[in-house]
Formats: sequence, structure tokens, C-alpha cells
Amino acid sequence: MTVPHYRRILVKLSGEALLGESDYGICPTTLTRIADELAEVNTLGVEVAVVIGGGNIFRGAGLAAAGMDRITADHMGMLATVMNALALQDALERRGVFSRVMSAIKINQVCEDYIRRRAVRHLEKGRVVIFAAGTGNPFFTTDSAASLRAVEIGAELLLKGTKVDGVYTSDPVNDPSARRYERLTYDDVLSQKLEVMDATAIVLCRDQGMRIMVFDMTRAGNVVQAAQGASVGTVVDPG
Repeated sequence: MTVPHYRRILVKLSGEALLGESDYGICPTTLTRIADELAEVNTLGVEVAVVIGGGNIFRGAGLAAAGMDRITADHMGMLATVMNALALQDALERRGVFSRVMSAIKINQVCEDYIRRRAVRHLEKGRVVIFAAGTGNPFFTTDSAASLRAVEIGAELLLKGTKVDGVYTSDPVNDPSARRYERLTYDDVLSQKLEVMDATAIVLCRDQGMRIMVFDMTRAGNVVQAAQGASVGTVVDPG
């Protein structure tokens, strides 16, 4: 039997991770693949938490830039993350994996309120916990929410899912000469303004020593390999 390397991890998924080949919403095939991977990690005995964004449905910052009140726009973005979280919960439970959606804003008819001790208890019972609605506050990204929740629940690794296999010197899609970093310190990320996570999230991880691995979420098997201790992307830690 494969022995997991980590006891508890938090996976950060952008809303765009659910798009697949679609332009909007949730691709059922992509949702199925992600749920399969999380279910496999769960069967290894790893406690799994997820923070999910809402950019496939609504981006608050974008509409705010077009003139909408930023706080209203951010609240709408939080609601989009709840929709994604419920979709992921359904996909997991259709695979026999018990899961809970915990929201940072009160929406009791569809999910639980976020309470740290209750979240930890769910994890200890082998349930996948999906954190929705970011931090519950405007002006904070779901990257910041992922860092905060990872620290609060005592995760040993924060897995940041992207569309590329790590952090590069520049955008590898537009720059063929871009080089991939194997390892970075938090201060490297901040000083070089690398687009790993927003600065608030990186500072929180740095101050609390939360290890980050930036990996390609589109490649099947990466989450499972990371949970087993493999390096599947760029590691950000104290160095």
C-alpha cells in the first residue's frame, strides 16, 4: 500500500480550473477528473481541504473595474465560489467520498458556516472539506483565503493549482525562453513580483511557514503524486 507523505493538505483551485474547454461555467468532464483525483488522495488516508475560486462564473474585480461598486462585485464573486463548491461536493459524493461545504458567508440552506474547529473535526473524520466564499470579506482574493485556511487547519502543504507546471521567469505561453524555477523562497516571490499568489497570501504563508507547491492542475495524477511526496511543480518555502 502506498504511504502518503502528508497528513493534511489544502488544494487551491481557481474557478477557471473547472472550465475545461468551455468558455463559461463548469465542464462536467473536468469536474469529474478533479473529483476523481481528490477522491484518490482521500483513499490514501490524506486529509484533504479545498479552496475554490469563482472566476469561471463571475470575477468581481473585473466588473468593479467596469464601474460596479467593488464591495458588491466581490460579494457576487463569493457567491460564485459557493456554486462551484456545491458542484465539487456533488461530484465527490457521487464517488462515495463524504464532503462538506463550509462558507465564510452565511448561507445555511445550502452549506455550513465556516467554523475552524468544526472544519478540523470533519477532516479528522475523513471528509473532504471545501471552503467557499473566500475569507468572507471584499478586497481579499481566494488565494488569500487559501493561505488563511491552510494555516488555520494546520495543513502541511498548500497546493496551488495552475495551468502550467510551476513558476516561470515569464509567461511560458508567450515566451518560449521562459525558465521554470524548481524552488523559491517567499521573499524571492515578493521581490521579483512573480505571479504565484497575491502578495497578501505570500506574506501570510511566509510569516507562518506554510509550504506552497505550484503545479499543473490540468495534468492528471499531479495531486496524488504531490500527496505522496513527489515534486510536481515549483516549491515555495523558507529555503
